[in-house]
Amino acid sequence: MVRHAACTALVLGLLALGSAQAAECRLALLMALDVSSSVDDGEDRLQRGGLVAALTAPEVQAAFFAADQPVALAIYEWSGRYNQEIVLDWMMIDNRAALLRAAQTVAASRRSHDDFPTAMGYALGYGAKLLARAPRCLRQTLDMAGDGQNNEGFGPQVAYREFGFDEVTVNGLVINAADFEGEIGLIGFYRAQVLHGPGAFLQIATGFEDYERAMRAKLTRELTPPAIGSATPEKGSAG
Repeated sequence: MVRHAACTALVLGLLALGSAQAAECRLALLMALDVSSSVDDGEDRLQRGGLVAALTAPEVQAAFFAADQPVALAIYEWSGRYNQEIVLDWMMIDNRAALLRAAQTVAASRRSHDDFPTAMGYALGYGAKLLARAPRCLRQTLDMAGDGQNNEGFGPQVAYREFGFDEVTVNGLVINAADFEGEIGLIGFYRAQVLHGPGAFLQIATGFEDYERAMRAKLTRELTPPAIGSATPEKGSAG
């Protein structure tokens, strides 16, 4: 019996190792940027600049390269039900030059729309299609950043039922000021409706001026092994 159990454990271990070796990367990370009408031009510049600064921050770079297997990264922006655009298509971040190219692509981007509402369910559906053609990775995570609740079309919970999110973790980045200490409003909406999958967590930015700090913290948490998807208390601007 002991020998049988040991053999079974060995076989399972070899299968897991084979699966890990077959994967091209350890994480497919898809980031969604809110460009709905509630985000003005100055706030959009803070958002894009904050993302560029976060991607190139020393602690985030260290997290990207903290394991042998690389991370696949893609970024899109979203607003109305038919208004989603790719900012960065899937790119394997296997060295610092690749990460710098990704950051430069974001820095050179310009928002595609500025006058449509917040169709988060459609944005998640678009993200599911992008994840379906991502490189084969051990895990898939979608980051949904936004400053408002869904106000057009179906919501996140319908998207999770109708699209392929069974193996996907959806984390949230709330860009919020008014109800930072409360359990209602935008923060409550993200907690109840947006977070999805194993270890999903919420990061809070107290306004767009705090976006860079919040994004650095979130990326570090997502990318640092073995903490990808781990559950720890939420953090606001006070850390």
